[in-house]
Amino acid sequence: MRFDISVPQFSGPDGVDAAALAAYLRRAEELDFGGAWVMEQTLGPAPLLAPLETLGYLAALTERIRLGVAVLVTSVQSPAHLAGSLATIDLLSHGRLDIGISAGGGFRKFEAFDVDRETFVGRFLDGLRLMADMWAEGPVDHEGAFFTVRGDIQPKPVQRPRPPLWFGAGARTSLRRAVRYGDAFMGAGSNSTARFAGQVQNLRVALEEADRDPATFPIGKRAYLAVDDDPAAARRSVLDGLRRIYGDSVPGLDEVAVAGTPDDVTAGLAEVIAAGAGTLLLNPITGTPEGDHEQMERLAAEVIPQLSD
Repeated sequence: MRFDISVPQFSGPDGVDAAALAAYLRRAEELDFGGAWVMEQTLGPAPLLAPLETLGYLAALTERIRLGVAVLVTSVQSPAHLAGSLATIDLLSHGRLDIGISAGGGFRKFEAFDVDRETFVGRFLDGLRLMADMWAEGPVDHEGAFFTVRGDIQPKPVQRPRPPLWFGAGARTSLRRAVRYGDAFMGAGSNSTARFAGQVQNLRVALEEADRDPATFPIGKRAYLAVDDDPAAARRSVLDGLRRIYGDSVPGLDEVAVAGTPDDVTAGLAEVIAAGAGTLLLNPITGTPEGDHEQMERLAAEVIPQLSD
């Protein structure tokens, strides 16, 4: 098992407490978490710091912990700019970057990004190929349906042939796409454990069809959680955090949280592991680095040891 931790990205009324964020990340590294992950929400109710800029900052604060983003909706972004930014973060972190990507869904506000709703999947795939071409050795000669780039493009990432691509997906066609183009899968925190289990089953079918070894294709899941000796208080805390991130746009949020006493949270996370997760992205959502720091300490001391036995 690999245990990762989320990064407190909330900007409060007084801005960002950079010292608290730095202390959080350094402590996460001391506690031997495998990775620290940010999320992307360009349009939404939460005052979240931009993910790539935050990862660049975190690269300077840390030495060993891997740094990830889950997930970037790359269908609405410029793949040329994105490839350069991600290569830069991989260089600054000396090869510690994990990249979560998704095409997005039909509900997305594509008009805000000047992207055609009818062709976003094709744009996503062409952009993915362009980024791979830009990260490969030698000059780029890419002529696709949406993007044309030629020339000697720098910089290249440290990890070869590229940093690992963790796909975020749900539908069967998207899961098959993840197996064809990706290196790993990250289940969404907004999905229940039961829904995640169904995705893992479909993913394993797709891996078998593609003749890919499941042992070389990591599967993870983000788990929104709260630990408290008062189970009702834990439940209120995590639901408040989910509303800060998603507002009222995602139905069934009360089904996705893992909350309660350390034993309750351990049991809930054990179900996620049983559903197929080899990586747990543990995601407290108190809204402050200090609050998330306290949650991280409790997870490290009271939950993870039970899951590691």
